[in-house]
Amino acid sequence: MYLLRKYIMANKILSIVTLYFIVSVLLKITFSINILIPCLWKTIFHIECPGCGLTRAFIDILHCNFIDAFNHNPLIFIVLPAGVFYLCIDFIKFKKKLKNTQ
Repeated sequence: MYLLRKYIMANKILSIVTLYFIVSVLLKITFSINILIPCLWKTIFHIECPGCGLTRAFIDILHCNFIDAFNHNPLIFIVLPAGVFYLCIDFIKFKKKLKNTQ
């Protein structure tokens, strides 16, 4: 728990964005309150970007609706594992760096 707290403090911006995303998804799932940030590309140009639908696909994955998730945006099955992999690798690097400084 100590390492996780140190990692969060070292990556404040990433932690704030992640916390906002988690809270917004939980509000959307439980109370149907939508405070998610709209896609700026779609707002300005009125066409969907390659990332449009990733949040809806993530919510569908949380509900175990994998077909609906694929229909919203098939990239979720690449982006989600890649993001988890990146966070794991970054945490391992942080852990080694912290261990070397002590």
